[in-house]
Amino acid sequence: MAEAVPKPGYIFDRAVEWQALAEFATDDRLGATLGIVSGRRRQGKTLLLESMCEELGGLYFTVPEDMPAGEHLRRLAEALGAFTGAPPPRLDSWDQAIEALFGLGTVGRPVLVVLDEFPYMARSTSGLPSIIQHALSPRGLARTGSRTRLILCGSSIAFMGQLVSGSAALFGRARLSLMVRAFDFRAAARFWGVAHDLPLAAALFAMVGGTPAYIEYASGVPASLAELDQWVTRNLLNSTNMLFRQPRMLLSEDSAFSQIGMYGTVLSAIAEGSHTVSGIAKRVGRSTSDVNHYVKGLADGGFLSHVPDAFRANRAEYQITDALIRFHHAIVYPNWSRLDLYRPERAARLWAESAETFRAQVMGPTFEDMCLVWTQEFASGATLGGEPDIVSHGVLNDPAGKSQRQLDIVVRDSRRGLVAIGEAKSGEVVGRGHLSKLREAVPLLHAQRQLEPGADPVLLLFSGAGFTPELAADAADSGGTVQLIDLERLYFGS
Repeated sequence: MAEAVPKPGYIFDRAVEWQALAEFATDDRLGATLGIVSGRRRQGKTLLLESMCEELGGLYFTVPEDMPAGEHLRRLAEALGAFTGAPPPRLDSWDQAIEALFGLGTVGRPVLVVLDEFPYMARSTSGLPSIIQHALSPRGLARTGSRTRLILCGSSIAFMGQLVSGSAALFGRARLSLMVRAFDFRAAARFWGVAHDLPLAAALFAMVGGTPAYIEYASGVPASLAELDQWVTRNLLNSTNMLFRQPRMLLSEDSAFSQIGMYGTVLSAIAEGSHTVSGIAKRVGRSTSDVNHYVKGLADGGFLSHVPDAFRANRAEYQITDALIRFHHAIVYPNWSRLDLYRPERAARLWAESAETFRAQVMGPTFEDMCLVWTQEFASGATLGGEPDIVSHGVLNDPAGKSQRQLDIVVRDSRRGLVAIGEAKSGEVVGRGHLSKLREAVPLLHAQRQLEPGADPVLLLFSGAGFTPELAADAADSGGTVQLIDLERLYFGS
């Protein structure tokens, strides 16, 4: 039975991830097991894995990029010697190395072994996944006589996902598959220490998101919304600050990407509002098949999410997943020549000029994402009129008006029944006009058989700027069929 492993106090949040690692690493059953840990850079994977090895007396090993296999093996032999207290073994091949790692678990207890930056090792030895597969064969020594808990970790999401895909050597071998993601907007507010000022928390999240390491690059944290403009020019628009160049570094550090400039151009097109492959292709002047290659690569790498339309199965939109990348490609990338040489006054002018771009291309989409997350993760079944299973957005055709209606939130339950629809406005006071637009969509949903006869959805109205008194009164009299979600409820309520 797995033992409890106390999470160190210096690790913020990550209770679910820590518990999953602990259960895997302390499983006392006989037989070596394999785990896969992935996630974009700067999310804290190494901190989690190093800390777990320290707590359990495990072996943590990593290598730098572009190093030959022979050097990997030499360094691993030294690490094995230091771990066991014996002279370093002679490792002439990765077959011997993997055998030695699984041999650590023959002492009658689970032994955690972490190979971090595994894509670098696999790139220097092309058959390494197959070597591990062979060692984990059902009748091999590792499965019959070892309790090694081997974790392979890497930041290239595409590569790590392919390791255990249907045609890969390690398919079916992994017992743990853990993705370490960025903090959601609630955790990010606590992490940055701005949960007391929700307008600041929302704006900061729109700029840097929930990547833990970004706080280390920033020159402090703005104490109030009034200080945010100066903070932006000192950090996000300052070419000497790591936050300025981080988005391009994230692409260049991922071994799955080449032609970084084209990937950046595609991200800029999406940041500007082109969310379909055809729209992106038109924006960048390339064929849809050409653009699809770059879009798929960004999606596989975790830089884009593929959000299906709630009403059309064959249509989906691509959204940028990282707030800093979204900010960069909306504000920084189009103005690179003005910002590459940092001048505080020039950066301040550009930021003032970019106010509308920030509201439309950064804050607005981020707020909608926050509302989707709230609906999926934090809203109660009583609020939504049912337990959410699929939360998306959709474009509803209006044949009579020969137009389309955008629904920012569409909620379906486990039976695929539509239970709620919503609209999200980040910087606009929401009133009766917004409620009327939502109500006008209900007959269309009935006409298109998106709703069961006689059933009406709960109407969700989100606002980062508040609601009119008239709308608040309407919601209070609605018996729960109209729900108002302001920043306070978004961050703390259900």
